[in-house]
Amino acid sequence: MTAIISARPRAAALRQRVVRDPLLIGAIAVFAVVIAWSFWPSVFASGNPTAIDADAMLLPPSAEHPFGTDQVGRDQFTRVVYGTSLSMLATLVAVLVGLTIGSVIGLLAGYFRGVFDAIVMRIIDVVISVPSLLLSLIIVTAIGFGTVNVAIAVGLASSASFARIMRAEVIKVASSTYVEASWVYGGGVFRRLFRHVFPNSIAPVLSLAALEFGTAILAVSALSFLGFGATPPTPEWGALISDGRSYLATAWWLTVIPGFVLAIVVVAANHISRAFQKGTSA
Repeated sequence: MTAIISARPRAAALRQRVVRDPLLIGAIAVFAVVIAWSFWPSVFASGNPTAIDADAMLLPPSAEHPFGTDQVGRDQFTRVVYGTSLSMLATLVAVLVGLTIGSVIGLLAGYFRGVFDAIVMRIIDVVISVPSLLLSLIIVTAIGFGTVNVAIAVGLASSASFARIMRAEVIKVASSTYVEASWVYGGGVFRRLFRHVFPNSIAPVLSLAALEFGTAILAVSALSFLGFGATPPTPEWGALISDGRSYLATAWWLTVIPGFVLAIVVVAANHISRAFQKGTSA
């Protein structure tokens, strides 16, 4: 009951922020479109994203082809719409992998401390010192190409940040009076961990997950751009941008329009995540 009552002011603050911030309304609208594209692509683009039309090669944007056509006559708008589900799914998997692995590592390191904590933190320091995109590239090279492997690589690369935040919160919560008092009532270590420590430590980690979503979109698209993602001709945002590089001087829309869509989605994700952080901290 206390949790429900305390959540009401936060929900009210989020609603007020949505009403007062037109950019946030726009960001939510962008994500509504992205979600609709992901689940119902055929509603917005009825064509086949891999269908070749030799009579419609490299056509500029028009009423018939809003995003133009590519070098083999495929409708670029259809490919962007159908590529949304793959790109968003990979991003979601990446965030969930990083959140899950990082939370477990941070929870155990922060609670048990000692030698285990020291070893884990030194490893995390080394991982964080390596640029995340470079680390993702190393991991995906080791485990193999493909959208799922790209998502796993991006998630593993981001797990160190989640682990550090989780560890800090666990140390603070574990020293709280109510957690120390739980020793009096008995119960195993894991009971205290998952009943008292974990639920009261997860909020900052979820805020980081929201913020990492935009970063994960860029990382997944970057690896797809480099050719580590889906196998052609499967549409994926990063691959679409990469495919148009050779035609940038004569068919700018092949690279610019998918890149603009990607940029808009990343900006919208970051704006929503920052609003979420401010709302939860209010």
